[in-house]
Formats: sequence, structure tokens, C-alpha cells
Amino acid sequence: MVANALWGWLQQWKQSNWQRSCPFWAAPLWQDIAARLEKLVVKVCHVDAQITKSRATEEHQNNQQVDQAAKIEVAQVDLDWQRKGELFIARWAHDTSDHQGRDATYRWAHDRGVDLSMDAISQVIHQCETCAVIKQAKRVKPLWYGGRWLKYKYGEAWQIDYITLPQTRQGKRYVLTMVEATTGWLETYPVPHASARNTILGLEKQVLWRHGTPEGIESDNGTHFWNNLIDTWAKEHGIEWVYHIPYHAPASGKIERYNGLLKTTLRAMGGGTLKHWDTHLAKATWLVNTRESANRAGPAQSKFPRP
Repeated sequence: MVANALWGWLQQWKQSNWQRSCPFWAAPLWQDIAARLEKLVVKVCHVDAQITKSRATEEHQNNQQVDQAAKIEVAQVDLDWQRKGELFIARWAHDTSDHQGRDATYRWAHDRGVDLSMDAISQVIHQCETCAVIKQAKRVKPLWYGGRWLKYKYGEAWQIDYITLPQTRQGKRYVLTMVEATTGWLETYPVPHASARNTILGLEKQVLWRHGTPEGIESDNGTHFWNNLIDTWAKEHGIEWVYHIPYHAPASGKIERYNGLLKTTLRAMGGGTLKHWDTHLAKATWLVNTRESANRAGPAQSKFPRP
């Protein structure tokens, strides 16, 4: 960004009084740099490149011997340096703005006083490995079609599970995942422990209070699901709790595949690792819910159909 500013933006920023819709980021610093450049003194020293032997002094002869001993291969001048600089800034804007699309990245950079071409942003997004992984994950076959789920209306049936992730600074290392059976809508709830109490809290906050009380919930028979506290809570709310065999694909395939999709998205957003997953969880959940395939709308479109 500094290089980009020095080769041309400083003059533009100065003419616009160091602001566009709002003051440029670090405007006082750029003003100071511009002021220093105006007072910068450039010194040029002249050295005789060629001289006849009759006029050559001992110093000239010594210089020629040094040149012979240390021949320097002149590298080809890169005439495309300005384009590469723009791509570098576009890549920075795309990464820093959390891998948004072309138009959103352009607006993000524009609001911060950085002028980028749509072509440069498109090229950066096309070459972005993180975006490629997320895009591939979004092509997963829809998980909510057909079978026993057809008898349910929206919000009446959910599958839930826990996934384990690296522990955060806040001590959280589990995520309660909850998938609505008819649309594939995903809800997530990060917790420090996979316990019955945290399960109830997650269901109340993410399911009951947002989507209504379901008729049935499916899970494996882990101790965080199969216990007296869960049983009492489910009966109080009129919910039928169905336990299936852990890792039994026909029964738990929906939630297991969503767990894999969520982890893939989190890993892509984390640059290939699951570190700092808690900072990406909300957007990763959103990406899962807004994905579409060529022949079927994503969960968000199924949940909120267009008029």
C-alpha cells in the first residue's frame, strides 16, 4: 500500500483534501509523507562511463579492472510493476475484508481511499485458494431432500451433534451444530464443554427462540444428550427425542455431512488451519446457509422463498 501511494495516489489524495466520503485511513501520516517528499533533496553523482586510453588516469584504469572482475548481469527491467502493485493491494483488500466478492471488496477498498480496478479484484478472487475451497464446499449435494423428512413442516424436526475444535483463548472447544430437517438450515453454538446444560442452552437460544418449538430432535446417545436433564427438558416442551446409533450413516448422515461442511469452511477461512475458528464461525455458518447448487436453492432460499 505504501508503494502504491508513493507512485501516484498521494497527489490524488492531496487534491481531494485527504478524504472521500470520509477521511482516508491514517491521513495525517500520508500528509506528513507528502510534505517530506516535497522537500526531499536528490543528489546525482556523475561518473565517466567511457574514456580513451590516452586520457585514462590510474583511477580510471583501476575502475576498469574492478568492472572486469565483477561483471554484473543486468536483469531485465520489469515493465509490469504497476500492475503487480495493484494486484498486491487488491489481494490485501480481499484478504483483509474477509474474502468478500468482487463488488463488496471494491466498496471496502474504496471506502478506505484505495482505488482498485474491478479487473484486478476479479483476478485476485479467481486465484484465491481460500475462496476456491469455500466454493467447492458450497457444491456439496443438498442434504435435506426426500425420504422421511417430507412429512415435516419447517422447524418441526432437527438433528443435532457436537464437533470438537482447537481450544480458544476463551476456553471454548466445542460447537453444538443443529440442522433443520426440511431445509438444511444450520445453527451453531460454541461452548467450553459438551454437556447436557450447554445442549439445552444452545437449543433454546438458537432453535426454540428463533424457529419455534420442534416436534422432534434426533441425536446420538452420548452422555451430553442421553441423561435425565435432557429427558426432563424435552418432556416439559413436548419434544420427542430420538436417539440413533453414533456414526450410523442412514440415521445421522445429515448432521455428519453438515459437520464436515462446516469444518471445511472454517479451515478455508483460517488459511488451511482451524486456529481462530471462533472469529470465523458466524460467517462460516452464513456461508453454509447461503450456498446454492445449479439445480436447487440453498437453505436460506428454501427458508425464505422469493414472492
